[in-house]
Parts: sequence; structure tokens; C-alpha cells
Amino acid sequence: QVQLVESGGGLVQAGGTLRLSCVASGSIFRFLVMGWYRQAPGKQRELVARITVSGSTNYADSVKGRFTISRDNAKNTVYLQMNSLNPDDTAVYYCGSWPRNDYWGQGTQVTVSS
Repeated sequence: QVQLVESGGGLVQAGGTLRLSCVASGSIFRFLVMGWYRQAPGKQRELVARITVSGSTNYADSVKGRFTISRDNAKNTVYLQMNSLNPDDTAVYYCGSWPRNDYWGQGTQVTVSS
């Protein structure tokens, strides 16, 4: 069983930065492909970025060049560095396993003001 706890969300002005963290319990973390997802009000949850066990990354077009996903397997942690934020990035951000969504965190709110 894996439990995921996100942190780092908040309110930021357009153009600002935030760094999200997701700490996992359980040794299975290092074997999981991990993703950051987000869900804006009235929209479906979408995959923002994912990272393999070895560190290969993939990004949604909407965040490419602005967001960076990374992981530290020794700390059981996955990060999402978000730069050049804009109001369209406002959402609840979740970390979770990919492609099977067996594990989810509780989410952290990111609000970007214009």
C-alpha cells in the first residue's frame, strides 16, 4: 500500500513560481511511474507530467517548457517545479501513479491570480 501526501500549493500571481512536493510511504514507490495531475473546476482531471523510475519525463503541451517534474527515490518524493504560472494553471494538483491510478494523494490547491 502506498500513501501519497502533496504539499506546496498556494496563491501566486501570474508569472510566479511554485514547487509542489509529493511524499510517498512504502518501498514500492521506487518502482512506480509517477505523475502530476490537475483538475480545474468543471473540468476533467488531466495528466500534467509524468516521470519513469529512471527519470524519463513527459509533459502535457500546455505546460511544456514551464513545468519540470523530478523525483528523489531515496526520499520517496516526486516534485513539480512550476514556473511562469498563469491563471489557466489554477487547479487542484494531485500526484498519483501512472498509468494505473492505483494510488492518489489528497491534492493541493494552486491558485494563480491575474
